[in-house]
This record gives sequence, C-alpha cells and structure tokens, in this order.
Amino acid sequence: MNFFDDMERFGQAIAFIAEDGESLTYESTAVAADSFGARLSRRGLVFILANNSIASVIGYIGCLRSRAPVALLASNIHSDLLPNLLSAYRPNYIWLPRARACQVSNATELFALGDYVLLATSAGLLQAHDDLALLMTTSGSTGSAKFVRLSYDNVSANATSIAEYLEICGGDKAITTLPMHYVFGLSVINSHLQSGAGIILTNASLMEKRFWEQLKVHGATTISGVPYTYELLKRLRWDRMNLPSLRVLTQAGGKLNSALVHEYASVCKDKGMRFYVMYGAAEATARMSYLPPRLALEKPQSIGVAIPGGEFWIEDETGNVITRSDEVGELFYRGANVFLGYAEKREDLALGDERKGVLQTGDLARRDADGAYYIVGRKSRFIKLFGNRVNLEEIEQLIRNNGIDCACSGDDQMLRIYITSPALQNDVISVAQRLTQLHHSAFRAFVIDRIPRNEAGKIIYAELP
Repeated sequence: MNFFDDMERFGQAIAFIAEDGESLTYESTAVAADSFGARLSRRGLVFILANNSIASVIGYIGCLRSRAPVALLASNIHSDLLPNLLSAYRPNYIWLPRARACQVSNATELFALGDYVLLATSAGLLQAHDDLALLMTTSGSTGSAKFVRLSYDNVSANATSIAEYLEICGGDKAITTLPMHYVFGLSVINSHLQSGAGIILTNASLMEKRFWEQLKVHGATTISGVPYTYELLKRLRWDRMNLPSLRVLTQAGGKLNSALVHEYASVCKDKGMRFYVMYGAAEATARMSYLPPRLALEKPQSIGVAIPGGEFWIEDETGNVITRSDEVGELFYRGANVFLGYAEKREDLALGDERKGVLQTGDLARRDADGAYYIVGRKSRFIKLFGNRVNLEEIEQLIRNNGIDCACSGDDQMLRIYITSPALQNDVISVAQRLTQLHHSAFRAFVIDRIPRNEAGKIIYAELP
C-alpha cells in the first residue's frame, strides 16, 4: 500500500490550505480525490495542467488513488507546445483551467471543481504497464515529449526517505515556492502528505507581498527552493525578517554557491533552524542525497550522503568501482526511487522497468575520506582548450564567485561566456584567464539581454545564442 491509498488515517488533520483560506482535511481530501477518480476509466491516461491549487492537487491525488497514470504539465504551458504532447500521448482525460479548455478540440466536459474542468477525449484504450503511476518532465523540458516514467513504488519510496531525513511530522507546514509539475515541487507535496503534515498552496513568488502574508498567517515551518530562490532570499534580507514559525530550509535543483551554503547554514544555526542541501533528478523521482545540517558549515561544497534506502558509488572510465578517496569518476546511484525508464510517445507507457533500480547520473563526482560526496561537473560539460580539460560548470561557478552572473558553453575551439552587462566584457575575460591560466584568445564574452532560465532557475543552455 502506498501513502496516498490510506490518507484517511490522518483524519481531521489539515492537508491543504489555499490562498483564499479554504482548507481541506486529510479525510475531505480523500473524499474529493475519490470523487474525481470515479470519473476516470480504469488506467485511463490523464494530463493535468497543474498549478499550486486545491483543484490541481485533488486531480493528482485522485489519479494516484484510482490507478490512472497521470502526466503533470505546467498550467501555463505555451499553446504552441501543448498540441505536440496531445498528439504524442493521446490522453484519455485532461484536467485543466477552464480558460484553457477551448484549446482542446473534440473533448467532452465531465466534471468541474473551482476553475478546473475535466475533459474526456476520444482516445482509445491505453495499454499502460501496471506499475506506471506518473509521468514527469525533466528540468527545462516542459514542451518536450520526453517524460520519465515513475512507478507507485518510486513515488512512495522517495516520499518516505525525504520525510525521514527531514524529520517531517504532523505539525509541519510547507509553503509552495515551486510549481507542482516540477519534481522538486511535487516532492515537497508528497513527503508532507506521507507524514500527515500541512501544505500551504500558493502561486505567489517570493517577490510578492501575499507570499509572505500567507507564510505568516498560516505559520509555515518549511521553505524549499532552488539556487535562484536563495539568491532572492538573500536580496530580500530574509535573516532580518520576523518569521517565528520557520524551522527548516531545503535547497535542491542545482548547485548553490558554497559561500551562500555556508552563510545560510550559519544563520540557520544561530536561529535554531535546519538548512539542508540536497541533490537529485527527475530520474530518481526527486532526491538522491542530502547534506546533514551539522555538516553544512564544514562541507558547504558537498551534496552529502545518499538518502535512506539509497546507495552511491563512483566508477572510472572503464567501469571499475573507485574505492580511493578524492578520485573523480562518474556517480552511480541505486534505490527504490529510480525511474522505470523514459517515454516519448503513448506506446512507451506499456514498457516495464528498464533501469532495475540503478541510475547512471552523468555527473562526475568524488568522495572524501568521511564518505561525503561532491559533484565536480557533468560528463557532457567538459571541453578541451589548447589540450587542457576545462570544466564549464566549475568556470561558471568561479566567475559567479567573482560577482559576475554568467552562463558558459563552448567547444574545443572556444569557451563562450554569456553576460548581461556590456561593461563587464573585459572583466569577465580577465577573470576566466586568471582562473584557467589559458591565453585570452581561448575566451569570448557575449552580451545578451537575459540569461535564459527555466521555472526552477536552471540555465537553459540550448537557448543561448
């Protein structure tokens, strides 16, 4: 049995609080979700154009409880991208804001809740594998037909592990800072539901007054965010705010500057709070590792250790396991949260478990003598300049440490550095030259209007000119 099958066990505990003040207990959430699920045929594929609202989460939970495979997409997905996904997967149902229903042709309205409507399409019977529960996009690919296929066990195992190491309990309340169609955002919801905790639903950003009003009024205990979230919080001088209910900060979705990790860890320690740095991927349902708060000051560059129930190891280029400390190789992970495989069309949903619990991350890593892991780059983010191997991730981070926001790409002929300020062109070349000790001709700075990022704050390198 998975945690969403017996939500009723938490009874009258509050599961969700919406922006308008509406709240749902665990019992009423289960009733509403089952009412939604009763409209679906057995194993019918559902697309949800999701946002952080009561209607969205009811649809999601209703699909899980009724065993209808569900794909989560952004509620604001561009109208030019949606038809491609509908054509590739031919969902049987679409749960979406009423304002977007006109964009779906040849569909019948079955049910409505709030500003959401359930549409039934004319798609035929779905041949989906029995274990398939959830389809999630990888970061930055909400318009792509490529999904990760997640099982019921994947979702349950990861939620349980996260709840364990974050020590989530019934008195906790997380406030949504990330969209639920993003694996990190959904993992916050799942791990709190698994624990009988509360979730404050808001689509407001940290830059909006109503976000902080919701946090204070409802007593949020947890904020989760990507690196960009923590850059914003620093700008907002969060450490000077009066936030007595706040007890936990969690960060994932990319590498946070180690100086900022140290700063947040220090402030949280002084305030009696806990700050967790985490590492994961859509292919691992969400999380693979966490850095215990007690180590954040000592090892701010580390991703920590594998989550409960998970296991890391490092292999060299020939596939041999590296046992020595501080030797770099590719990071591998094993756990019950590893996805079944990818899907790019409807027929792929019939496939079973192709990964057998093992994930080849594509990240290069090392392990220190204490057993803590460090990501040093991506296999695909290395170039050779004048015969020297250059880590684009590392150069990007070092330039940022010098106070210059940038994105780096390149090939074996040139390292391209993208910035948004013309006044910094010469400075950024000088910084890169100093850091690498390579001739200045190896670098070129490009000034662009903005550095393209997805909703999670990650750079979309494919959109760099």
